[in-house]
Amino acid sequence: MQTVLALVAILLLPALASAPALPPKADPIPTALVVIDVQNFYFPGGAMALVDPLPASLQAKRLLERFRAKGWPVVHVQHLPTGQAAPSPNTGDESYRIHPNVLPVAGETVIGKHHANAFRDTDLLAALRRIGARRLVIAGMQTHMCVEAATRHAADLGFEVVVVHDACATRNLKFGPTEVPAAQVHAAALAAMSGSYARVVSTDELLDELK
Repeated sequence: MQTVLALVAILLLPALASAPALPPKADPIPTALVVIDVQNFYFPGGAMALVDPLPASLQAKRLLERFRAKGWPVVHVQHLPTGQAAPSPNTGDESYRIHPNVLPVAGETVIGKHHANAFRDTDLLAALRRIGARRLVIAGMQTHMCVEAATRHAADLGFEVVVVHDACATRNLKFGPTEVPAAQVHAAALAAMSGSYARVVSTDELLDELK
């Protein structure tokens, strides 16, 4: 019997060696990465420099690389200057250009906006519906403003939302005599989003889930 089994194994070896590799496992929930307003004016020397925008942009870059490797959809959102109707990621007013760390590549959707909420008066919802996305992974700037506005709106529309906290950045704020450090602004915005509107995770946590 053992001789027969060994002979069968030898005969099957060529077929097994030439068998095509299994395709990558599809995402059980159609997911899109949405990168919001990672633009030059938020970086040192810009008109509205944030606290630690560079580390956040590098984490967003890691997310981009993973989504691109998987062939999953990516949507970029670019805040536009007054009078500009269409997005222009790396041309036009330099301060409004998308930062080089997260520049779109060919085939990726870029949505231009003029309001904090990326869904307001834009084609973002239509683009996400074309993609078939049901879950959104959101990164970008500013945490308490455009990221939070898009997160809340997306959740109200029925999307499952994941906010990647270390791929977002914000700035110090002031209300009356009270100075609020960026770290506290960031934490308060994330705390408000977490649970009711989004699941809040780190880049490492999300990438580990997407292995």
